[in-house]
Amino acid sequence: MSNTQQRIDDLVKNNNILLFMKGNASFPQCGFSGRAIQILKACGVDAKSIATVNVLEDQEIRQGIKDYSQWPTIPQLYIKGEFIGGSDIMMEMYESGELQQVLAAQ
Repeated sequence: MSNTQQRIDDLVKNNNILLFMKGNASFPQCGFSGRAIQILKACGVDAKSIATVNVLEDQEIRQGIKDYSQWPTIPQLYIKGEFIGGSDIMMEMYESGELQQVLAAQ
């Protein structure tokens, strides 16, 4: 495992709610990242409890996370070490109530 993959793996395993995004929870820098934060807030998640990684500040992570998850786009949400998906999947799960259940379980 490369250093970048190891760093990503540590982040994923050591944060209950982790969002790889463009920008941060206070200042998302793309619409999809902003929507991901809004969905988490709508689920009752305190913004302070969301760990975020700004991929715009780290090119190795920006590419590495796509390899790590085998998922081509950002944002990417992880809950308790499990890859959930991007903003579209988050929205579908939110609308079905599934995301709230996953978050409640953690």
